[in-house]
Amino acid sequence: MTILIIGGSGYLGTELIRQAAAAGQPTVATYATEPGSAARTAWCHLDLRDPEQVDAVVAEVGARSVVNASSGQADWAVTAQGPVRLAMATARHGCRLVHVSSDAVFSGSRVHYDELSLPDPVTPYGAAKAAAETGVLLVHPQAVVARTSLIIGDGRSGHERAVRELAAGTRDGCLFTDDIRCPVHVADLAAAVLELASTNAHGVHHLAGADALSRHELGVLIAERDGIDASRLPTGLRAGSAFPGALDVRLDSRATQRKLRTKLRGARRFLVGQV
Repeated sequence: MTILIIGGSGYLGTELIRQAAAAGQPTVATYATEPGSAARTAWCHLDLRDPEQVDAVVAEVGARSVVNASSGQADWAVTAQGPVRLAMATARHGCRLVHVSSDAVFSGSRVHYDELSLPDPVTPYGAAKAAAETGVLLVHPQAVVARTSLIIGDGRSGHERAVRELAAGTRDGCLFTDDIRCPVHVADLAAAVLELASTNAHGVHHLAGADALSRHELGVLIAERDGIDASRLPTGLRAGSAFPGALDVRLDSRATQRKLRTKLRGARRFLVGQV
């Protein structure tokens, strides 16, 4: 049966397409500005701000499962309202829906967050993601909301590029030592999302790595993997900086992990080459 990937030209979307195609699953992907480079998939333009277009695409594709891996940053019309339009369309047409959300829905005041924790965002992006979660589950109770954290890959993620550029001195900024998350490998995340899409799971699930690391600690691991002198990475504190936001947010994914075949590895494991 066909799977529809919303936001297929993005980092996670590209990996979702790759894995679905490798499994022989017919795949259709959407893009907001231009198609991605992934082969073996059909592409169609989709503006999540347009409810008629959202409904038309879902109806035309006729997918059994839909994964929303899109990202509109703090654009409320895309990030908050768009997923609700999509949830309404998928519920209307009898599709499974997995909506990918973020640990940005939390303030960090509790540090540890499981699937029962209520969102308390402190940034516009986090507020938009939290609103989307509420709306999606309200209009499509059988949908899955899959919260994740920093997404890392094999050198291709934004964080990995930033580490290389900071070490080379071609990028301004620093890596915060007080900003802690639970990074996940993009391949693990995509596999877990596709697994959830193939089951009858519903409600909130956490898909984050097993290790809690500061952005600087993560940067050091990336540098060491890539043969970069980690001492060249500039450090700083997020607290009191010009970049407000949650400091210590650790997604507890153990309840979800017990339901999955896919192993969500910690960054200390996948960045040092272990399997």
